[in-house]
Amino acid sequence: MLDLFSVPVFVVVFRETLETAIIVSVLLAFLKQTLDGSQRDAGIYKTLRAQVWLGTGLGLALCLIGSGVIIGIFYILGNDTWADHEYYYEGVFSLISAIIITIMGGALLRVGKMEDKWRAKLAKAIETPVTTQGKRAWLVNLFEKYAMFVLPFITVLREGIEGIVFVAGVSFSAPASAVPLPVLMGLMLGGLVGYALYRGGSSAKLQYFLVASTCLLYLVAAGLFSRAIWLFEQQQWNKVVGGDAAELGDGPGSYDIDRSIWHVNVSSLLQPCESQLTFQCCNPQLNGGGGWAILNAVVGWNNSATYGSVLAYNLYWVFVIAQFSLMSFKEDHGHYPLLKEEDTRTD
Repeated sequence: MLDLFSVPVFVVVFRETLETAIIVSVLLAFLKQTLDGSQRDAGIYKTLRAQVWLGTGLGLALCLIGSGVIIGIFYILGNDTWADHEYYYEGVFSLISAIIITIMGGALLRVGKMEDKWRAKLAKAIETPVTTQGKRAWLVNLFEKYAMFVLPFITVLREGIEGIVFVAGVSFSAPASAVPLPVLMGLMLGGLVGYALYRGGSSAKLQYFLVASTCLLYLVAAGLFSRAIWLFEQQQWNKVVGGDAAELGDGPGSYDIDRSIWHVNVSSLLQPCESQLTFQCCNPQLNGGGGWAILNAVVGWNNSATYGSVLAYNLYWVFVIAQFSLMSFKEDHGHYPLLKEEDTRTD
């Protein structure tokens, strides 16, 4: 199953699709409430609605084309050097993905509170008088005229860039066959959820959903960050042993004992009648990994932990806790700790 479906790819594509779907649904709902109806301008409504869908579709098309080109270039140009630096490639992309998820995770929690902000932007774009004097005024006029195209187009591009980087990274650590299906399912499910929200989802329920999905993404990011450190250390160990340590199996010699905190490798042998069954535990890379491979994909589980990977995992959560504590403090007090609040009084 893991050869056909990558869980991290599905989660991130679903998340990016959901964010885009929420913003697009706000745009469409605003247009419907303000411009659609018996006493409204149906022509303007249809034109602006077409702009929204055109911007969304063009942004999505560019993201899909760009992702295909980037991943294709990586596969074509990276084959010769991939074997010698496999873990470095995987580690770098895991690290980049963890950083992107960490930065955008906090913003995701604010999506549920963005409806009023987006409504204000759209109202200003529609109601601002048209100006035709000067080049600068012409540019402003052009943006106002096609605001319903520009806003979803930029949004889809922004969210798509994150997905491209993450999918490119996962495509190195997972078979190429494990990418298309989760991408399609993530797009479909994200679109369905966005449509359901557009048709009548409440903001309170939406916020609960965003909190749960953000927590899941942070679990993925923590695993990616820890895994990146483990991959860097494993690549160094490969240089010491003069080859791929995975070729040594999962026993002695496959890991650096000086850096190891634990190396769980449990196997039991049962011999009912004339047959024998071997049960092996905890290694996500052995015989497909089973459930351990799913845990590795979602939360970064590894049966061979090092000081670096364990410290990285715990320090990551310390950073996330500090990040949200600072965000909460600023939201309550208007400034960060130890920084004076800006004086907004006028003389």
